[in-house]
Amino acid sequence: MALTVVSAAGARGMALSATGGISTLTSLTVSQSDQGGQTKTLTQVNVTGANGLPATGSIAIFEGNKELAGVVLNATGQATSNLTLPGGVHDLRAVYSGDSTHTASTSSLSTVQVGTTGTPSFTLALTPVAPSALPLVLTAGNAGTLNLTVEPVNPTALSAPMFVTLSCSGLPNQASCAFSPASVEILPTTPTSCASGSPANACPPVSSLVVQTQAAGTTGKLTPQAPYTKGSRPISWALLLPGALGLGGLAWGARRKAWLSRLALVALVALVTMLGTTACNPRYYYFNHGPPNNLPTPSGTFTVTVTGQSSNGITAITQNTTFVLTVN
Repeated sequence: MALTVVSAAGARGMALSATGGISTLTSLTVSQSDQGGQTKTLTQVNVTGANGLPATGSIAIFEGNKELAGVVLNATGQATSNLTLPGGVHDLRAVYSGDSTHTASTSSLSTVQVGTTGTPSFTLALTPVAPSALPLVLTAGNAGTLNLTVEPVNPTALSAPMFVTLSCSGLPNQASCAFSPASVEILPTTPTSCASGSPANACPPVSSLVVQTQAAGTTGKLTPQAPYTKGSRPISWALLLPGALGLGGLAWGARRKAWLSRLALVALVALVTMLGTTACNPRYYYFNHGPPNNLPTPSGTFTVTVTGQSSNGITAITQNTTFVLTVN
């Protein structure tokens, strides 16, 4: 199957910040490869400042007004994204969102032609809900919601339903994601697209993706769970008993050496019991001091990968898309 890249070019971006900043140049290069029978479109983006130094921040790959993927720039101002596009002609552009010292910019269009096949497959597309724009910017402790649309490709060629299981990776520590539903079904009659405002049954299946972060927190001391009777001193006895047994063993040891080892063993058992009933025991510490402080989700900018996996019993189909998460 012939794979043709029509063009790839870059264009100098225009400053969007009213306060000014270093202007940037964003360039987009597109290539294609056949990976496991699936045509993958590789996009490579480079963002440099007018001073010749690489920019920081994130970029997004668009087709028209539809965001296909979002990626964080590396230390050299570059980013790579692997896309799966349906057959046909696609006009792609890379949009750099800018940072504290660099202005935003957009590449010129890169047109790529993808060959058509009759093999059933699917693509993934993300739409922000809350917040309503990407990159997804959250304060630690807050959650964000996106809609993930699973768009069928050649569904009429299906001989049985296709189930797509969804997952995500690349989240920072103390952050999680959840899909509802976590698996969607594609039938031969499933629509491949829908007009705005169409009912759900006239559109491709959609799963709600919730990204949850965690704020730092403390907890107070908990009430001990084991009640003590007035005047009881279980911890005092746990401290005194091993010592008393040890002294008794030394006193008898001179004349009854056979008993010395036995008493030492009893003292050792008593010592272990004491450690198990006092602050050396994690369970004791939890009930008397409470759980440890919650660790917050670390601040930073991360590339999160959303994956859809399916299988027809012979070959597995895996599709990915990415978005950028910024935690403050």
